[in-house]
Amino acid sequence: MDTFITRHCENEIRRALLDTPAVIIQGARQVGKSTLAKNLMKPEDRYVTLDDPSTRFAADHDPQSFVDSNPNGCLVIDEIQRAPSLILSIKAAIDRQRRPGKFLITGSANLLKVKGASDSLAGRVETVNLYGLSQAEIEGSTSGFVDRLMNGEPSGFTRSDLDKRQYVERACAGGYPEALKRVGRRRDKWFDEYVRLIVQRDALDLSNLRKLGELPKLFELLAGHSAEPVNNTTLSRGTNISHSSVPGYLELLETMFLIHRLQPWSNSLAKRVGRTPKIYVADSGIEARLLNATPTSLMDLSTYARTGQLIEGFVAEELRKMIPVSESAPRLYYYRDLERREIDFLLETSDGRIAAIEVKASQSASTTDIRWLQYLRELLGRRFVGGVLLHAGQESHSLGDRISSAPISALWRSDHGAK
Repeated sequence: MDTFITRHCENEIRRALLDTPAVIIQGARQVGKSTLAKNLMKPEDRYVTLDDPSTRFAADHDPQSFVDSNPNGCLVIDEIQRAPSLILSIKAAIDRQRRPGKFLITGSANLLKVKGASDSLAGRVETVNLYGLSQAEIEGSTSGFVDRLMNGEPSGFTRSDLDKRQYVERACAGGYPEALKRVGRRRDKWFDEYVRLIVQRDALDLSNLRKLGELPKLFELLAGHSAEPVNNTTLSRGTNISHSSVPGYLELLETMFLIHRLQPWSNSLAKRVGRTPKIYVADSGIEARLLNATPTSLMDLSTYARTGQLIEGFVAEELRKMIPVSESAPRLYYYRDLERREIDFLLETSDGRIAAIEVKASQSASTTDIRWLQYLRELLGRRFVGGVLLHAGQESHSLGDRISSAPISALWRSDHGAK
């Protein structure tokens, strides 16, 4: 983990720098934004980080000179959320001299939601979200899973050499590069310190919410309810945050890329559907640590539900990482209707094709596991291009018209055999 790992979004960023004045790489702290930005630099480019107090002072007191400091190359500005007022100066600098690749910016917060950075850069900027390392990036492979599924093709994977324990270990490790360098208690300590610093430093920079001291407790509570529809009443009862204030704290955690909400799918064909988003901790390694869970404890039969929850979140992360670099670029949802029919993930392309994914932490499949995939196939007819049951076993099978089962590793291994 000491060498640079090629990120799948790298080519997308390079292309954007050729025709767009400013490119923003945004994502949680420690996912590799700075490393990626530096790897993209040319000799004539200049790197500055706003985590440095003296640099931030200069940016705050003379923003125009700051953004004009590298007129013949790209100015790489790291951690822009520490000085969001620079956004206005960047906009002005682009309007004075509009050329591609003028700025490469990183941010550990969603700039569209950061107070003081709301002035539109529409037409001047392209934003790329960077997440923790995907399993394909870790293995140095590529995956066409999403595109194959959306094109109605078989998974292209027949057998896995991974077992359930190994999937659980990968989920508990998560995708943060620094955490992956560590094992056991050293990794636990890294997660603990990461969460502490995020909620104590970045939360204060980004928000004036009155009860930020309750944020660690809320984050831990969310880990226990990950992969479930948001219930503000439950979250309020488990913290000292009022019911009406909970949405503001969830927004803050989402702004810092610590959680994400998955919206339910709705359509005229399925009118009686739920309207509440599901919530996920954005990294399964952090989720496991917040739950004080280990691979050994998660293999106990008494923790089956929690293991299933963690594995579903792990798959959600992998899908969020691979969808932006897929050709089909579907939107990701989940399905739940008022008759309690539920499917973990639903993918829909702009031309109306729909695929569905069900996730099980078990090592085998049953008829019950695919009944809602079959229901959706009949509901949607030709629009339904494929459904797959991802499981912790090793075999892949056809389960009838446009429905199959496959090992979870089919998400990142695109060959036709074990690797």
